[in-house]
Amino acid sequence: MSHLFAKADAAAIPLPDQSVDLVFGSPPYTDARLYLEAGIDLGISRDTDGWVAWMLAATEEALRVSRGCVVWIAWGPTRDRNYQPACEGLMWEWFKRGGSAYRPCFWHRVGISGSGGDQWFRADVEYAMCFKRSGPLPWTDNTAMGHPPKWAPGGEMSHRMSDGTRCNQWGGHENQSDRGPDGVLKKRTVKPSHRIETRAEAGGRRKAAVAQGLGKTMSPRDSSVWAEGDERGEWNYVPPAIANPGCLIKTTTGGGQLGWDGAHENEAPFPAELAEWFVRSLCPPGGTVLDPFSGSGTTVSVANAHGRHGIGLDLRMSQCRLGTRRLERPHQIVPRVQKAEHFPLFD
Repeated sequence: MSHLFAKADAAAIPLPDQSVDLVFGSPPYTDARLYLEAGIDLGISRDTDGWVAWMLAATEEALRVSRGCVVWIAWGPTRDRNYQPACEGLMWEWFKRGGSAYRPCFWHRVGISGSGGDQWFRADVEYAMCFKRSGPLPWTDNTAMGHPPKWAPGGEMSHRMSDGTRCNQWGGHENQSDRGPDGVLKKRTVKPSHRIETRAEAGGRRKAAVAQGLGKTMSPRDSSVWAEGDERGEWNYVPPAIANPGCLIKTTTGGGQLGWDGAHENEAPFPAELAEWFVRSLCPPGGTVLDPFSGSGTTVSVANAHGRHGIGLDLRMSQCRLGTRRLERPHQIVPRVQKAEHFPLFD
């Protein structure tokens, strides 16, 4: 896949309107650190008010060039035992000005040991804020990072027995009280308070419901039992083949998880798995992902590895060179891609 790194300001992106499918990146976190180029402070660090105003402009510009959404990974720092609500301020100001957004996700990563001071708790999550135009997104696959449902309809330990204990949806109800002094499981004398289907029966009813186009409109009530008394004759709930993964994004963290040995030449690299979550979910195959804060090039590298085009912009030419070097000499855990080439939009 093609990719490009270029020096540019996130508030003045040199791309046409709606020319990319997703904007994903991690902007500088207020006054968290200095951003230097050849030893010169670029003045990127800002106080909370300044950061919110700057990121409002950057978000508007990013949404101008995106057909889809804009996702920022960020958080607010604590100074003098006082949390600075920079991200909350950005989301609130965006809302007040009539902007649309989805509920933010949370990136779960292990915080720095010893952080939190002597009174509060370690910071283990960061925001993944999603800004968009009104209405649905043009393309999503929100189960791309999902998994098969853990439990069948009804869930584990879902039914009440006649003696008040619970059993799971397949009739299993073994617990410590079922065993005698010799440890041998005793036969239960109690009966389920209602009929329990076997796995095969439940699966058959699910397949039959789907074949009839049923099971998609009713709210779950008792999701493991066929609603035979319902005059519509529909099954309450048909579980998806792949479950929605939810808004808590758990990734492995640490230096070996960033996708490339050279990532630490950037001040604040994030793991490749975090970028993968949004690239695969919000950018169609063959589409284009833009990271206006490209740093070590993680987003562009992940885009290429998963069949998308990638564009990385950064104010510092040193970071543009770093991203290009990453794509030309990737770490072994990132699939090798073609040599850097000009992206068609710039020809």
